Amino acid sequence: MESEEGQIQYSSTEAEAEPSSRNSSAAHRALLLLQSDGSASKHEAAKEIRRLTKTSQLRRRQLSSAIVPLVSMLSSSSLDAAESALLALLNLAVKDETNKINIVEAGALESIIRFLQPQHTNLQEYATASLLTLSACSVNKPKIGASGAVPLLVEILSGGTSQAKADALKALYNLSTYPDNLKFILEMKPITPIVDLLKSWKKSSKTAERCTALIESLVSFDEGRTALTSEEGGVLAVVEVLENGTLQSREHAVGALLTMCQSDRCKYREPILREGVIPGLLELTVQGTPKSQPKAQTLLRLLRETPYPRSELQPDTLENIVCNIISQIDGEEQSGKAKKMLAEMVQVSMEQSLKHLQQRALVCTPTTDLPFTNCASGVSSK
Repeated sequence: MESEEGQIQYSSTEAEAEPSSRNSSAAHRALLLLQSDGSASKHEAAKEIRRLTKTSQLRRRQLSSAIVPLVSMLSSSSLDAAESALLALLNLAVKDETNKINIVEAGALESIIRFLQPQHTNLQEYATASLLTLSACSVNKPKIGASGAVPLLVEILSGGTSQAKADALKALYNLSTYPDNLKFILEMKPITPIVDLLKSWKKSSKTAERCTALIESLVSFDEGRTALTSEEGGVLAVVEVLENGTLQSREHAVGALLTMCQSDRCKYREPILREGVIPGLLELTVQGTPKSQPKAQTLLRLLRETPYPRSELQPDTLENIVCNIISQIDGEEQSGKAKKMLAEMVQVSMEQSLKHLQQRALVCTPTTDLPFTNCASGVSSK
């Protein structure tokens, strides 16, 4: 999954483009005001820069020289001025890697992190969106991770507004793609708020997808695996995503469960089986992405009773593995669901085989110019 950016949403009227010459003149005026001594003029300039950079990539480049004075404004005693400067910087950073880097290098992180505190709801939302955008840049990820932002982002997962929670989650995911940041995230015990978010959102939502992606990264560490199994409903939430999530979410979910089972099969086999994972895994073996299908098959093999290879009389086919697991599932309902899924899987396999045979028959249909005896030479070996 690629890193994501945040952006304040504007109405169509606000975002409407103005003539280029008028904008150019407004940009020049805003830069002049920003360099003046009066705080009111600087505040006006920040609001104008925010307006000009809402939708224009060209203006973001032209106004990049405003970054340093805007970062200085973040320390203003006026919260309104600081907010305007923060929003202007956020717009300047959107889809502009150079501006993202320059904002961090200008020292913006200290003030942005201060705004993550819960005293001012609006500033917290804007600061979280800013970190989301800045963390999309690979150069910034180690700096943000080491800045002290992670603990506050994890706190926001529990106590922020809905928008702040969503942006904090995406920012944490962006940061987690830099391996050294995972230790900072794990130290803050993020599994509980992430699972809470996963429980509260639809399993097919983008938020659930990001939660599961972050969980997949965290369970590569023993602390993450232990935290997920210790959290009430933690493994179940991942299994529910495996069953009802987007294709990408399901890929992350099966990846997380497979990582756990591969790390310590004896420890994690039972907690995973207990949550009724088999039907979802069976479906993934035939309907998942190219990455999730083999992961689902491997996990099914790990979930069977014996870790040792079967004899030649009992080939290690997917059907045999699943039948072995089904025989051990507690509860008629889960066993019935698994058997139904197995039957459907076999049906799909039969339909695919029949379709293949029909295609071969079409290739092999004799014509007046081609003797039937030559048919086999026209079919490539499989």
